[in-house]
Amino acid sequence: MAKIKSRPKRASESAKRRSRTEEPSGEGGPDEAAAFIAEASADLSRLARRHRLDLLGHLLRMAQLEAEEHLRLRSKRKLS
Repeated sequence: MAKIKSRPKRASESAKRRSRTEEPSGEGGPDEAAAFIAEASADLSRLARRHRLDLLGHLLRMAQLEAEEHLRLRSKRKLS
């Protein structure tokens, strides 16, 4: 006999009502995410350029700069 696969369970009602700005448990805030993205994209950019994937390296470098800019502006606002 073949087993019948069940449908994936739906998200709970409380999860549906959660605001988009609420952070899921276990994750840091936007500053922590930006710092992680900056570091990861820098590593990936170097890897891409090492393998002569120039356009990909350029795009990853842009992502790194954008994340660093977010952090720079955020820290500037906190000082005010």
